[in-house]
Amino acid sequence: MVPKLIIITCKQPPTSIPSFNISSIKTKEKPQTTQTQTLKTTTTKTKTSPPPPPPPHHHTNKKTETSLPGLLFNTFDDIINNFIDPPIKPALDPRHVLSQNFAPVLTELPPTQCQIIQGTLPPSLNGAYIRNGPNPQFLPRGPYHLFDGDGMLHAIKISNGEATLCSRYVKTYKYKTENEAGYPLFPNVFSGFNSLIASAARGSITAARVFTGQYNPSNGIGLANTSLALFGNRLFALGESDLPYEINLTPNGDIQTIGRYDFNGKLSMSMTAHPKIDADTGEAFAFRYGPIPPFLTYFRFDSNGVKHNDVPVFSMTTPSFLHDFAITKKYAVFADIQLGMNPLDMISGGSPVGSDPSKIPRIGILPRYANDEKKMKWFNVPGFNIVHAINAWDEEDGKTVTLIAPNILSVEHTMERLDLVHAMIEKVKINVETGIVSRQPLSARNLDFAVINSDFMGKRNRFVYAAIGNPMPKISGVVKIDVLKGEEVGCRMFGEGCYGGEPFFVAREGGVEEDDGYLVSYMHDEKKGESRFLVMDAKSPEFDIVAEVKLPRRVPYGFHGLFVRESDIRKLSL
Repeated sequence: MVPKLIIITCKQPPTSIPSFNISSIKTKEKPQTTQTQTLKTTTTKTKTSPPPPPPPHHHTNKKTETSLPGLLFNTFDDIINNFIDPPIKPALDPRHVLSQNFAPVLTELPPTQCQIIQGTLPPSLNGAYIRNGPNPQFLPRGPYHLFDGDGMLHAIKISNGEATLCSRYVKTYKYKTENEAGYPLFPNVFSGFNSLIASAARGSITAARVFTGQYNPSNGIGLANTSLALFGNRLFALGESDLPYEINLTPNGDIQTIGRYDFNGKLSMSMTAHPKIDADTGEAFAFRYGPIPPFLTYFRFDSNGVKHNDVPVFSMTTPSFLHDFAITKKYAVFADIQLGMNPLDMISGGSPVGSDPSKIPRIGILPRYANDEKKMKWFNVPGFNIVHAINAWDEEDGKTVTLIAPNILSVEHTMERLDLVHAMIEKVKINVETGIVSRQPLSARNLDFAVINSDFMGKRNRFVYAAIGNPMPKISGVVKIDVLKGEEVGCRMFGEGCYGGEPFFVAREGGVEEDDGYLVSYMHDEKKGESRFLVMDAKSPEFDIVAEVKLPRRVPYGFHGLFVRESDIRKLSL
């Protein structure tokens, strides 16, 4: 339990696997698109239409013929990766980043039956839990960051107490073009530009590939490896460097990428991987950020998925790393934190995203139906750096906004030393009239990847479910926090050598109370080399296991997930 400490800032006027040791893998430039457990890669002839997925453990050969320009550019790539910008830092060394269960599975998995080893799967879970995460189709030849890697969706489809697992890449333009070529064509954002010389060298080769027709960046450069969202009767795989990619689930649990979606031409640039969906209205709210003005652009979608006009926010005066935000019934809430685009760090060999200790973090509050930024208000909140937001709501007095979010106490380590990051969940209240800000810590644990009952998005909620970093990015358990009491009221540790992912709350059908439902998550036993799907009772203090499913193969650690009910899956096919 944490004391209910209240910190008041000065009054201020508002302003307008062990068996997968990456060090033993010889890097080849050959992706696999079918299921197998071997890490050996081969080359094959590209076909215009891929064959249907082979049965498990079948090995498909595919030969690729590299053009003369491609061979030349690959040679230059090797020179850069080995001599100009080798992966010296642990945060960019694939032998470190892709160790243990962070190692990719280099093949897809068609829908495969799972074994239920404990309990039963409740009827409320009829549907699919899908989790996104980076899974590079090529073993890296040079620097590699945890945030890089092609998106792979791992979906467990549940029907009448039985489950099947399917793992498929999100077939982005980048993935498909590189898959056909047999090697990487476009550098990744977080690992490809870590010095001025490396940026210039890789930029030159990329420009040459574009000029010779190997790659067309207007068709997308993103990875769609971060999260998923369901709105407007469409399911999207998301990554903030590109447009959303529409996804479909077949009745047997297979995953299909329909394609890049621009909302009838109204979305021409990237979008956040964390849109917020109002369960009462069906509306979705989103934004994008970037390195050139406007550094922040806000927009929304109606319940049918029709996009409204952009609202550029020029009062954000520096390019901030704005990964997430929150909504209330009246406002959109943004955080201008100390992480941002930092070209000066790149010159000295640092990441393109770095911290600025001299910057004072701010919270920006904009009316959620605003057509411009005239009513945007910014409030200084020293020492408050958030990457993820959990929820926000309007207080009954009509002038106070409450925000719940994990505050990163060591923000300078966010990009390169996640193991040193400590995030503490706080409740922050902002009086939009007086500018007074109060803060209350809700837990002293290292917590992130937190969720709520999605029916309470933008409204006052009581319970938060968060992943325990031990250290990040490994997750050793999950806790339940009572926001009203300001204390933990539930906890489950996964056990020695077992690590999970972001929990996701699924409400029990017919449930009345906010916490009447289940927490679901993938979990991996590093000692046994086995992955499982856990269903936990969200109301019980120890998150009692309702069902445990042994998965037919390893599921690597990843990022964010989503549960889609069977009724919503049927709407996707329409």
